[in-house]
Amino acid sequence: MRFGEGDAVDTDVIVVGAGPTGLMLAGELRLGGARVVVVEKLPEPTGQSRGLGFTARAMEVFDQRGLLPRFGPLEKSPLGHFGGIQFDYTVLEDAHFGARGVPQSQTEAVLEEWAAALGADIRRGWELTKLAEDGIGVEIVAGTPDGEQRLRAAYLVGCDGGQSAVRRMAGFDFPGLPATRRMYLADVTGCTIRPRFLGERLEHGMVMAAPLAPGVDRIIVCEHGEPAGDRPEAVEFEEVAAAWERITGESLAGGGADWVSSFTDATRQVSRYRRGRVLLAGDAAHVHLPAGGQGLSTGVQDAANLGWKLAATVRGDAPDSLLDTYHDERHPVGARLLMNTRAQGMVFLGGSEADPLRALFTELMELPEVRRHLAGTVGHLDVAYDLGPGTHPLLGRRLPPRPLHPAGPDGGADQADPAPTSTTDLLHPARGVLLDLTDQPEVRAAAAPWADRVNVVRAAPDHLGVLAGATALLARPDGHVAWTATGTDTPGAAPAGPADPGATPASADPNGTASLVAALHRWFGTPEVA
Repeated sequence: MRFGEGDAVDTDVIVVGAGPTGLMLAGELRLGGARVVVVEKLPEPTGQSRGLGFTARAMEVFDQRGLLPRFGPLEKSPLGHFGGIQFDYTVLEDAHFGARGVPQSQTEAVLEEWAAALGADIRRGWELTKLAEDGIGVEIVAGTPDGEQRLRAAYLVGCDGGQSAVRRMAGFDFPGLPATRRMYLADVTGCTIRPRFLGERLEHGMVMAAPLAPGVDRIIVCEHGEPAGDRPEAVEFEEVAAAWERITGESLAGGGADWVSSFTDATRQVSRYRRGRVLLAGDAAHVHLPAGGQGLSTGVQDAANLGWKLAATVRGDAPDSLLDTYHDERHPVGARLLMNTRAQGMVFLGGSEADPLRALFTELMELPEVRRHLAGTVGHLDVAYDLGPGTHPLLGRRLPPRPLHPAGPDGGADQADPAPTSTTDLLHPARGVLLDLTDQPEVRAAAAPWADRVNVVRAAPDHLGVLAGATALLARPDGHVAWTATGTDTPGAAPAGPADPGATPASADPNGTASLVAALHRWFGTPEVA
């Protein structure tokens, strides 16, 4: 039974915060059939953009929902950096850093248009003032242009950033390390500023500068000895200009700024991403030094992991325990994010005492295996969830983008439907995908009871690449591979996880599909027709 049938709720899910994470989550929830209301305290988008791009993994998440063309032409950069030391991502096959030069405001506009078109109810000018969770639902009180309003839902997700009101009101702990330094950011106009793309370390601090548009330069200023204690969010351009001059000796007199801000290197992460019916995603769950453009991309991937699970739960297709896998899978990713950004801060922002560390990293990054490791870490290319036993290297990882051709009875192109597709296209509806690569009727038959949640596709890839050795695979709606069959291994053992009384025991399964049935039960619930 769907949550809310018999319970007084206004919507299935309340999402607090209309940044990239919240809007991505809203769209994912709507694709999964959940009703969603997004509440955002700002009356309208600010147009400001701390982030100026997203990683390759975030690009894949957008692409699997058909969103990437909405951004227009994108510049894919093969180059990234770790702590200001540049390296080439193409040390990994088909890898790149991601998209550069995309303002966060554009990302938010694309996602808001998409989520709203899918039916998400986005309410701006709603500021959360109270939150209460009673075990069967969540109720909020918000100040709005029309006065105080109440709203009740089955679940609530805080996507409201590093200063999250949801995190505080719901009683999440937030352990970690306090800030040790404060930095300034400004989009400066009316000045001629020499580019310093990877930053320049000087006696009194570090500065970065890059042109954004004709007459506009993005600068970042980190002055040694600047206290990191609490201070008002508002920053004046004169403060930034004075710090810039103290470090560089260059004057920004006569210039101005489209906007200015400050940030710190505070590093914190909630211990659990879920407390009852309240969950956190993006910066509400983890804050860190913004190094390498990872924050927005991590939040988008948090949303992609959570959205389909939460939608399935409120539909009644999955047990509430499915939501616990969100924490199990994404908390370790957040912890690695905090680890690598702290390390980058030590390399990048330290004074002369960090020179030996920078020298050592520079030497190490000459080694291909080190570059591969750092590309996987900073680009999130190494994310692999523990989704059960199996031998294929794709298990737990993202299904890679590959062109496909529908397969006919002889394994060649299907003459009845010759139109090519791709692994990315198959994920557009945000449903599970069982991909049969070698014409296995018993595999397709095993998945038939889940036809309302899982699309079964026979296809032949143009080239195998990382698909080599797989005869069939099951991808979750977030694109991660949850089950594989290989030419040498006959799957039989059920994957780790809660036992399902409807699953077929391996000993009673002569065709070796028991592990597939168990994976379908685990990730897509009990089918309506067994």
